[in-house]
Amino acid sequence: MLLPLAPSPSAMIDQVAAAFERQDYRTAAQLLQQLSQDSPQNPWVQYYLGRLDEVSGKLETAEEIYRQLLRNVSNTKVVAQARQGLQRVQAIAKEQRTQALAQATADPSNNQLGVLVLEPVSSDRTVAAQKLAQILQIDPYTARLQLPSRGWRLYRTGAIGELRFLGQKLRAAGVECFWATLAEIHKIQVFQVSYFQHSAQARIVCQNEQGQIGSLAFNWSEVTQRAEGLLPIFEEVVDLDHRGKLKRKTQIQDYVQFCDLHLPQRHCILRLHAHSYQFQQGLITAPQPSQTTIRINWNSLVKFLDQQLSHATIWSDFTPFAETVLDQKELLGRIQSHIHLFRRAETSWDSAFHLYSGLVFARSQGK
Repeated sequence: MLLPLAPSPSAMIDQVAAAFERQDYRTAAQLLQQLSQDSPQNPWVQYYLGRLDEVSGKLETAEEIYRQLLRNVSNTKVVAQARQGLQRVQAIAKEQRTQALAQATADPSNNQLGVLVLEPVSSDRTVAAQKLAQILQIDPYTARLQLPSRGWRLYRTGAIGELRFLGQKLRAAGVECFWATLAEIHKIQVFQVSYFQHSAQARIVCQNEQGQIGSLAFNWSEVTQRAEGLLPIFEEVVDLDHRGKLKRKTQIQDYVQFCDLHLPQRHCILRLHAHSYQFQQGLITAPQPSQTTIRINWNSLVKFLDQQLSHATIWSDFTPFAETVLDQKELLGRIQSHIHLFRRAETSWDSAFHLYSGLVFARSQGK
């Protein structure tokens, strides 16, 4: 008795095509399971596996299969089908994003102005860039340029609902990021520290946002983190141009050290900086302070803080972050810096530092 011959791969692929035509996806899946074992390299098998992922809602997997076929296969019919499949997947994904975004911004509170910040990539940058490119619908090279290797990058501003939606997709893809509203930063109280009165039970003399002078006592354990940065001081100088003529220009003459102590339980920041701290008052943090420079006194103050705050996280990547935000004039114009340096002209650096410190604060609250 003759046994019936098993259908050839070509005949089975025709059966798969017929099953897709009548939307019999269960039969198609059964046939493809056998074909993927017998003829895994067959481009038609790979194409229909992509189709199966597409109709199953696995759009990212389907897109990757279609892209691989476009890169590696020369069969014009397969290439044409893969290109159509890729277009369908992208259209479906775009529609899903549109609907999800509409839901994410339906609540009026989700229309508050916010920022989305990308964090340094700790994993494989190539993989992260591919995932970012897929989410943003851009090429991998451009996506790779968007990923910071050190410090934070201010990636986007806009309605917080939209930023949260995008941020959640990025996190799900393994791209570290966070978001915050400007309202969250505005709510943080800032006290300008004049000097420390006591160390065991920390007590400072400070000014509040209205300029009122008073004292504030706190436990060192309340300080969970420090945000540090250098703010440039600009001066107008006279220089010679290439023709030997005198010209005036603005350039950086010096930097001022800033250190913010964050007390999340009190929702406030204690701000210290080298040009306003009264080193001759309160605790003596440097030997013979009347004979030392501001820098030496400041270094002694920082050493004192290091001893008291060994438990607190230090954030000191302000400069690379500032480089990504200084051209955002409209955004920075909405931020009250709470920085009182004598300046001949306004600068975005002050608001950039307060934004950086506020984002450190908001990020820890969000975590």
